[in-house]
Amino acid sequence: MIRTLLPSFLAACLAFTPLAAQEAPWRHGAALLDEPRYPQGFAHFDYVNPNAPKGGLVRLGALGTFDSFNIVVAGVKGSPEQGLGLVYETLTTSALDEANAAYGLLAESFSYPEDYSSVSFRLRPEARWHDGKPVTADDVIFSFETLKANSPTYAFYYANVTKAEKVSDREVKFTFDEKGNRELPQIMGQLTVLPKHWWEGTAPDGRKRDVTQTMLEPPLGSGPYRLKTFEPGRNASYERVKDYWGERINVNVGQNNFDEIRYEYYRDATVLLEAFKADRLDFRTENSARNWATGYDFPARQEGRVILEEFPFRATGVMQAFVLNMRRDKFKDQRVRRAFNLAFPFEELNKTIFYGLYERPSSYFYGLDLASSGLPEGEERAILESVRDKVPASVFTTPYTNPVNDSPETIRNNLREADRLLKEAGWEIRNGRRVNAKGDVLTVELLSSSPNEERVFLPYKASLDRLGIMASVRTIDDVQYTNRTRSFDFDIATGLWPQSLSPGNEQREFWGSQAAARDGSRNLAGIADPGVDALIDRVIFAKNRDELVAATKALDRVLLAHDYVVPQWTSLKQRTARWNRYSHPDTMPRYGGAAFPTIWWYDEAKAAKTGAPR
Repeated sequence: MIRTLLPSFLAACLAFTPLAAQEAPWRHGAALLDEPRYPQGFAHFDYVNPNAPKGGLVRLGALGTFDSFNIVVAGVKGSPEQGLGLVYETLTTSALDEANAAYGLLAESFSYPEDYSSVSFRLRPEARWHDGKPVTADDVIFSFETLKANSPTYAFYYANVTKAEKVSDREVKFTFDEKGNRELPQIMGQLTVLPKHWWEGTAPDGRKRDVTQTMLEPPLGSGPYRLKTFEPGRNASYERVKDYWGERINVNVGQNNFDEIRYEYYRDATVLLEAFKADRLDFRTENSARNWATGYDFPARQEGRVILEEFPFRATGVMQAFVLNMRRDKFKDQRVRRAFNLAFPFEELNKTIFYGLYERPSSYFYGLDLASSGLPEGEERAILESVRDKVPASVFTTPYTNPVNDSPETIRNNLREADRLLKEAGWEIRNGRRVNAKGDVLTVELLSSSPNEERVFLPYKASLDRLGIMASVRTIDDVQYTNRTRSFDFDIATGLWPQSLSPGNEQREFWGSQAAARDGSRNLAGIADPGVDALIDRVIFAKNRDELVAATKALDRVLLAHDYVVPQWTSLKQRTARWNRYSHPDTMPRYGGAAFPTIWWYDEAKAAKTGAPR
């Protein structure tokens, strides 16, 4: 029998709470701008198979390496193992068939006032760490304070939280420094909860654990899996916790079905693909158009033992782009940045390298109804009018378009326009090189973390060379790349910003002025613009869906007008390949993509036909 999210005894108690508490009711779930899809006491999410069998192994490939199981310093030190999310849990969780709703996970319920000035969480009495100790309010406060103190990203993300206080062993309250920020309660629900007693204890070797350092000791969690075995930098296996406290709560029913999930690490993407074809891996998301078009023509696929399947992306808009680091003086002029966009030969690359499988994003919210288009109208225009003196005048008169380089003529025309803009910005051609009045040569380094990217970067370099720009391509390993981008030590690097259906506080991390000066932030371009900051606040404090859409379109339009990035390519589909040993529900969640391995299960009948059961 499935336990409800709000036990009957608690419901009875709430019936006699005073008026003040009734004004901020305890909720089983909440959505940002409307009512949650699932009512109190729901049995399970609609998209899961509640009778999915438990068992089997799934082997996943990972590119790069790892040297730490400490998520606290993951964005600052070391390379964390990719499966750590299986071990830990958050206060709330989301459903994959609705936009931006939260339901209790470690917390059985949560409460916040109408002005969103605080949020309180009540922990489930049955929630346990893997060592049997209960999850408490002390753990929640420890997690919040530790993450905020040791991670610049979390410090920024939780900057609006002024107080974290223990109300009881099972209740904690967070108070905010601003009102009306509808997303703050959900942000706090996303807090990963760590075991205070474990981190303040000693390791098996007798040393006191240090949360500020990387570590390779198997971590203690409360989630559905625990770390079973590992070889540093090579592999890590997680086993399903047979007595997991939360197996039967409604938000978990039909999920976490595999007995073991294993991550195998490879330093080279080509070797990783060959490992899959050799049946050393079971499932992969294919990010290479060339591989998708030509890399799976092998016997197992022809025999039906390997399945290729595409899943639509509906919940995530995306901008993937070359980021021009404006902390470097050469990129401070918008005309220079536009010239770099004019030189990018996307159409040629899409035809010769990408097999026509990609689109070029023309929005920071590409693929969503939040993307700007045409000229601003209605509420969007009114929002832009309110910051007219802080945004480019072109947003009112000229829709953004990506340059098109689909013929020799358009390529020549775009290079001529790029030359004109560079000259206007003070960069002339002398002896075949682009120089400024001081005689400084315009040099740029395209930074890459994979040899496979060179086939894309080199044609772009050739185009920049035609403009007299001295461009070079440098490929470094994943660890070096991470360290250099964290410290903004680059000219041009690749950035990727996934966007949700309800943008909010993360926009400050992506484009806000404060993030520009903080190492490790997602503001790779170094954007510090008052107009952008003002529009981010309009997004965060939107009072309804219509206002949110209008404010997001206005923000998108202004970001595009500044030419901060050179859009690269994207696809609105998740391309997957798998050995035919697994099954998923007939109706997949609208916003979940493949949702693998979350709602899949090991299918013994298929495995018997595929060979080498797992």
